Amino acid sequence: MEFLKSFSINSGKKNPFPFNIPAVQFAKHVPLSKEVTIFIGDNGCGKSTLLETIALKLNLPLIGGFIKSNAGFEAAHLLQPFIKIEFQRQTHKGFFFRAEDFSDFVNSVENEQRKIKEDLRDLKGVVDDSIIKEMSDNMNYNLSKMRKDYGENMQAFSHGEAYLKILQTRIGDKGIFLLDEPEAALSPLKQLSLIYFISEVLKNKNTQFIISTHSPILMGIPGALLYEIKEDGMNKVGYEETEHYRITKTFLNNPDLYLREL
Repeated sequence: MEFLKSFSINSGKKNPFPFNIPAVQFAKHVPLSKEVTIFIGDNGCGKSTLLETIALKLNLPLIGGFIKSNAGFEAAHLLQPFIKIEFQRQTHKGFFFRAEDFSDFVNSVENEQRKIKEDLRDLKGVVDDSIIKEMSDNMNYNLSKMRKDYGENMQAFSHGEAYLKILQTRIGDKGIFLLDEPEAALSPLKQLSLIYFISEVLKNKNTQFIISTHSPILMGIPGALLYEIKEDGMNKVGYEETEHYRITKTFLNNPDLYLREL
């Protein structure tokens, strides 16, 4: 059973940003009647802004803390007085995953390691290398947090594997999970792995996913409710009716037809 029943953004404003983007203008009593709801549309239609606004309203945690205490969500803050969420049932559990948060998190560990290495440079040759490494690891707060939250050092994984590992660790067996373009670092095979993982989690009937994506693979999550956002509206669509599916299928069937026009 779903936690969120529907949502609306009712501002009456047409300008400036973010009030002028299609995802905001047409978000009027949008039913969330399935365990998985997927928003699709071209760049600039407002999919990410929509998810950020919902996540802020729910105060969901991010990789690096909670959304209310993080900068960079100006549009979502502007929309807070105008968003209304209707609940089927309540939960305080969930997670908001953005691809850029993952990159920032991993980069913060690497940047801190470089700084600590420079700080400990004078110990090289004076203190045993194993002791220097232990000191470096203990001084790296972000590395300690990574190990605490995920049980291991994500740097031991490839970018895509670490990305999937964090998703699998933070998505529990109960709650609302918002995923903003989770395909960003995933190969087609790893996208299928994510679909399998989500399908397994859904078996407990105690989770709800809201996803924005450009991936025709992730759009194929079984039973998902699809909304396609365009300049003239936000409409429910079938999987094979989506522009993403049609363009991808046509291209794969006859790539020369597209490429000769370039």
